[in-house]
Amino acid sequence: MNNLVIVESPTKARTLQKFLGDKYTIEASMGHVRDLPKSELGVDIEHDFEPQYVIPRDKRKRVNEMKKEMEGADTLWLATDPDREGEAIAWHLEQVISDKGKVKSEDIKRVVFHEITEEAIREAFNQPRQIDLKLVDAQVARRVLDRLVGYKLSPLLWQKIKKGLSAGRVQSVALRLIVEREREVKAFKAQEYWSIEAELTQSVILNEVKDLSRMRDSNKLRDSSASPQNDKNHFVAILIEQNSKKLEIKNKEEVDGHVKNLEKAQYVVSKITQKEVRRFPYPPFITSTLQQAASNRLGMSAKKTMMVAQNLYEQGLITYMRTDSVNLSSSAILAVRKFIADFLGRSYLPTKPRIYKSKSKNAQEAHEAIRVTDVGVRSEDLRTRNGFNKDHIRLYELIWKRFVACQMNEAILDQTTIDVTADSYLLRATGSVIKFNGWLKLYEKEKLEDDSPRFAQSDAEGVGEAGEKDTGQKILPKLLENDSLNLIQLLPDQHFTEPLPRYNEASLIKKLEELGIGRPSTYAPIISTIQERFYVERMERRFIPTELGFTVNDFIVEYFPDIVDYSFTAQMEDELDEIANGERQWRPTVRQFYQPFEKKLELTFKEAEKMKIEPQLAGKKCPECGNELVIRIGKFGKFLACSTFPKCRHTEALEEIIDVKCPQDGGDIVVRHTRRGKTFYGCKNWPVCKFASWTKPKSDKPEELVIASPGGEK
Repeated sequence: MNNLVIVESPTKARTLQKFLGDKYTIEASMGHVRDLPKSELGVDIEHDFEPQYVIPRDKRKRVNEMKKEMEGADTLWLATDPDREGEAIAWHLEQVISDKGKVKSEDIKRVVFHEITEEAIREAFNQPRQIDLKLVDAQVARRVLDRLVGYKLSPLLWQKIKKGLSAGRVQSVALRLIVEREREVKAFKAQEYWSIEAELTQSVILNEVKDLSRMRDSNKLRDSSASPQNDKNHFVAILIEQNSKKLEIKNKEEVDGHVKNLEKAQYVVSKITQKEVRRFPYPPFITSTLQQAASNRLGMSAKKTMMVAQNLYEQGLITYMRTDSVNLSSSAILAVRKFIADFLGRSYLPTKPRIYKSKSKNAQEAHEAIRVTDVGVRSEDLRTRNGFNKDHIRLYELIWKRFVACQMNEAILDQTTIDVTADSYLLRATGSVIKFNGWLKLYEKEKLEDDSPRFAQSDAEGVGEAGEKDTGQKILPKLLENDSLNLIQLLPDQHFTEPLPRYNEASLIKKLEELGIGRPSTYAPIISTIQERFYVERMERRFIPTELGFTVNDFIVEYFPDIVDYSFTAQMEDELDEIANGERQWRPTVRQFYQPFEKKLELTFKEAEKMKIEPQLAGKKCPECGNELVIRIGKFGKFLACSTFPKCRHTEALEEIIDVKCPQDGGDIVVRHTRRGKTFYGCKNWPVCKFASWTKPKSDKPEELVIASPGGEK
């Protein structure tokens, strides 16, 4: 019996071949084999939005080769990825390579697996199914909707703003988020405020502290460990109330008044509160939380994270990386619990497995979370494998830690709060000590990030304090209520309120997920697209809209508010999920969207005024005609052009010099832009000096630099 198996990539094919053996011929389709045409709409609106699929020119040879393989096969196994996109690829493969009438439908089998392991492959091939047309319909609906918006709205942008522009259904919402945040940042007015901390110690040792201070000041004692700041009886409390009312100090004059009062006050311990705090582990990764954690901890873009994760999956090392489920298989839980007991100790193993459930109503709980396939394989084991680089190793380690930690015991902390009265004032000091590190054992040297706000454990243990950023180890002295304290010094500090930070990749994905916009497979393409179209640029890992981005966003918001309405876009995602579940038909859904959209298009073409993008002055004169140079955006990013264009056609590369010197040769550092809209810093003496960095360099600390090839992606 001849068996033909088709997957998407050669890597996946090679991994699968190890488990299936010589009885199976495995071919790679290299992704989609059919798609809508690039040069035209490709959707027959008059015939109920019928998609007009074509085989791209670069796929015709591959399709013919697979057809030839199919002639000698008895059974066709479609083993594409276990999501809607994979289901659609399987359906297209069935349509183009099976010889209709000669290949019986029962000889075409769909196999689905979420990890490429021997057990999972055996189970999948023992339980094949037919192609799920509901999932295919959901993918078709998304593709048709996005094509209608893109191909109908883009010509309007060409006419009203600038030639060559394009728009998208979901990416326009992401652009709106970035534009609105930027305007909030620019409109923000900082407010001054002050804090006052008091450095305190027990009365009985005050003289010792003073003696230490005198000795230190006279240079008779140089050991910093003997300073008051390191004495175990010394602690710092912050001023919070006066006369039982929250204290808000707005200026230096108010500070001086409070300092004068506090210098004369009597300090007494009024209340000591001690409690045990439990911190529960985060759930295993889903696509969005993996992208957020990889961005925060590893500095990886969402696109790169998914590329590396795809490779790890196809090599059989992790489960499928596009998922919104936090579910874990019973066999995976058993394996990781055994690992914890054997290698970390039974004190780290809960009495029962931790079961997580998503709060999202549309999460596909039949899928699994992202985890390693074999908990016994550590990241250091990957160093000896061909084809793996440091990014594979770092991402694998991140996934491994998250998977193991999610099944470990909670961390237990002893938390102490000391209230101190100083006449009419109340000050407070809070500290905690890790009593048992639990799952934090895997994260003791790392900063924790809150990238999992949407999930909770379903058991009775409750939700961990996921918002905490560190382990909070601040040890306070042993005191009793009514103990007298003495003031060592007061520490007033000036602050200014700050606006919400600009979005980075992690926070943008988190916001889109909170709004219910996009799905696991869409986050990375959304972020890549708005950069490649130069609607936003990334500075210091934060997104800043370009003038082009502002203009495009404002036009769409004004004339097509539904397209960029958060609740409307989220509702559309829900409707696509309903199609996938068989609760809704895709054609009526598309029709319901398109009819009002078409009318609005016609009206806007007639009535909307042409919008002008005001170019930014470059602060330089044109060397040919003496007029001002301006910053413009072209096919390959920003450049300088004469403001009198087309009268004067002078152009030159844009080089913005910053106030930092190159740590390698001392030359000027300039801001450069990749063809995909990303910003990096490079030496002006390129290519003689090849220094480049994704973050703004500090010439006095070259060891902090993140080096990358100019024009490439970190």
